[in-house]
Amino acid sequence: MPRYLCVRLSAFPVGLPDSAEKLALLAEACRRYTPLVACDPPDGLVLDIAGAAHLFGGEAALAQLIEGRFARLGARVAVADSPEAAWALAHFAPASAARNLPSGDAKALARAMHPLPTAALRLSDDVALALSQTGLKTIGDVATRPRAPIAARFGAQVFARLDAMMGHAKSPISPRFEAPAYVVERRYAEGVRARPHIEDILLALAQEACGLLARHDEGARRLAVVLFRVDGLTRRVDVATSRPLRDAPSMLRLFRGKLDALEESAREALDPGYGFDLIRLAVMQAEPLAARQEGLRLEAAPQAASQAASQAAPAIGPAGMGFGRDGRPQDALADFIDRMSARFGAQRVLRLAPQDSHMPERAMIAAPATIPPERARESGEPAPAADERPLRLFERPEPIDAIAQAPDGPPLKFRWRRMVHDVVAYEGPERIAPEWWRDAQDRLTRDYFRVEDVHGRRFWLYREGLYDGEAAQRPRWFVQGLFA
Repeated sequence: MPRYLCVRLSAFPVGLPDSAEKLALLAEACRRYTPLVACDPPDGLVLDIAGAAHLFGGEAALAQLIEGRFARLGARVAVADSPEAAWALAHFAPASAARNLPSGDAKALARAMHPLPTAALRLSDDVALALSQTGLKTIGDVATRPRAPIAARFGAQVFARLDAMMGHAKSPISPRFEAPAYVVERRYAEGVRARPHIEDILLALAQEACGLLARHDEGARRLAVVLFRVDGLTRRVDVATSRPLRDAPSMLRLFRGKLDALEESAREALDPGYGFDLIRLAVMQAEPLAARQEGLRLEAAPQAASQAASQAAPAIGPAGMGFGRDGRPQDALADFIDRMSARFGAQRVLRLAPQDSHMPERAMIAAPATIPPERARESGEPAPAADERPLRLFERPEPIDAIAQAPDGPPLKFRWRRMVHDVVAYEGPERIAPEWWRDAQDRLTRDYFRVEDVHGRRFWLYREGLYDGEAAQRPRWFVQGLFA
């Protein structure tokens, strides 16, 4: 039976999954200070506040703000030039003021690190105990000694950690969240709760983001809105577009459809609580987008100049082309795809996308419609013309019985689904070599024929295997599609 010296002590097991989940929630709450937040299990977070501290009055003020916000959790905050130094100060430095070091001051960093114990280097227990037994109890004891004897006895990891702590070696963090290309935000002293007010803020943020995109001739492909509640909880809403977008009203329509879908779901409803005191719009992915010419009429010039920063160029292509009220080409189908994807989810609105495979059943996949259909082919060969492929392609080729005049020749007649078809015209063969990296059963050559029977019906047939002994059995015939 375990015994306790303090009768008031409450002991309970700590579950690692629960700790990881709570640490992730804390990381979400810290995104209000910087988008670059990394988890440092089991009980730490690393924030890259470079470029963001001035928004809160400086590094010391930001550290005090974070420590005060999470004071009830016993949080200890430290600011330093390296993550290793910040971790050491947060765990071993006594006073709050001593845990905040000015940026770029190497002497102040050395003065703060040297009195700390060697446990601040985060070495293994055996190495830390051995260092203590030899009299090297502080970081200063290690830093002021010759390196060669210590490295030979305790390993090179000791000075690798020391160099990283002092900023002599780079130690990048792995942010939990992707760094956005552009970020705009609004802060409020009192929480915003009403849906119309939130949409007005989103429209203003979208207009500001479009201005940033216009300066770089880019359009947004993926957008995210993060809403921070007063009590620290966050809500993230992501949308994607099928082409680069630089139109603030269109962005608002996408988020409005997403918010409507969330309100219909009781499990994922957008609960403002006591209100959102920070609303952030981030452009997660941007692509080049040239400016669009509105027209050649002189009277249209002022209107075109006022809309240049917020209008998106039409991406006329596989997505389809529509026409607006003024008769100008617009991406009507692309806008519809974006709204439906935001409303019902990207995985429920699909389009066929080409793949790098010559096998017809693997040449296309159903991908989210927000992903561009154009895919670069590794082989560099152009795709077959549309009239060379059937309008209807079977999910699985269906076997047939065929009769040919010569072993390698086209079929004269074939039986499919209990019906005999006499061939009067054909085109081919089109030979497709097997994909050698797949299973052995798929490594058979195919000879494709476009045939027409006496009734004018056109089929896409192929013979699998060659007569030179490629297959263990004689070649077989299949029908894989029907032409219009």
